Amino acid sequence: MDLIVAKFGGTSVGNGEKIKKAAQSVVNEYLKGNKVVVVVSAINKTTDDLIKVTEEAIGGDITDRQMAEILSMGEMTSVRVFSATLESLGVNSIYVDPFSEFWPIFTDSNLLESKIDFGETEKKAQELNKLLNQGIIPVVCGFLGKNGENKITTLGRGGSDITAFLLGHCLGADEVVIVTDVDGVMSTDPNKIESAKKLNKISVEEMRDLATHGAQVLHPHALKYKDPLISAKIISYKKGNLSDSGTSIIGPIEKDILKCTSFNPKPISVVAVVGENLLKKPGLIAILTNKLAENNINIYGISAGQNSITIFINKEDGLLSHKILHELVVKHDALSSLSLGQEIAMITLISPDFIETPGIISEITEPLRKNNINIVEISSSQTAIVLFVEWNDGKEAYELIRRVLDDF
Repeated sequence: MDLIVAKFGGTSVGNGEKIKKAAQSVVNEYLKGNKVVVVVSAINKTTDDLIKVTEEAIGGDITDRQMAEILSMGEMTSVRVFSATLESLGVNSIYVDPFSEFWPIFTDSNLLESKIDFGETEKKAQELNKLLNQGIIPVVCGFLGKNGENKITTLGRGGSDITAFLLGHCLGADEVVIVTDVDGVMSTDPNKIESAKKLNKISVEEMRDLATHGAQVLHPHALKYKDPLISAKIISYKKGNLSDSGTSIIGPIEKDILKCTSFNPKPISVVAVVGENLLKKPGLIAILTNKLAENNINIYGISAGQNSITIFINKEDGLLSHKILHELVVKHDALSSLSLGQEIAMITLISPDFIETPGIISEITEPLRKNNINIVEISSSQTAIVLFVEWNDGKEAYELIRRVLDDF
């Protein structure tokens, strides 16, 4: 007997026919002897419609409490419909919304972008076992939470994914199944590239980075709750089968890479190539990097400006890189000169929370300014920040930045 947490997105419960198909897939697992916890999003476009009508009626004067309560209506409707559909198919079910005695998801006091109170949630989630042990299928509102003052909170867009993985973690589920409108994780957006193919599996780190950079398949914060013993997959509602293979999400996110700071143990060299209007020269970066690749020279980072391209490489490759790129400079009309700087330190910071933290770069760099440490270069993505400083300042800069991340 397995415990399955099945989350149905808004598209997969977009109308009565889809809801019945989804409910039947749950019943099929139940009849196999499995326990199932259902997490349901609002019916397709309901949340958008609620936001639109509220803005039209009230404008910007609505309070966070009012907005959270209004938005909750989408999920509170869908769980009632889904639970009733399950019962019409001959099984016992109960809907679980924030007013239920079995409600499991508790958060901080932020009403619209709340953070999970894991300790309280882990404790309250065990109440669902009382229902499961009686053969009852609980249908839980996704996206919603409740704070210590018993006020409704929301987890932000895509929060139902967080609900599903969080419950899977707290209940020790065997599997978390995310039911959506695509066959699984694709090689790219099939709406943009028709030749996109389904991936049979993807690592949890790859899935997190893909989601963080805009893929709409899964909320990136959901994956922090993926326990190593829990299987997880993304499937299409079209199959009507929770046993469908879809795309498996492999492995847990290691806790030490959720937030980490690393210091490259060896000095880095930096080659700066200069010229005029380099950003308007298509293929120029490829020419430079391909030449380095032909000589097995690894690149740690690249930055490009209007009149310069900066490339960071291993110190031991510095002189060879300088020579190779100089040969290109003297032959290429767009390039005029280059320089080689050695003894650069590289510090890398990683956190999935960077994307949702306005001002994070200033928080990280401010301690360096106060200690007169100059930043040679900085680059960032939605989950990582890389700083280059003078080698002699590297260890001090690393310690200052590490303290910032420890408090983050």
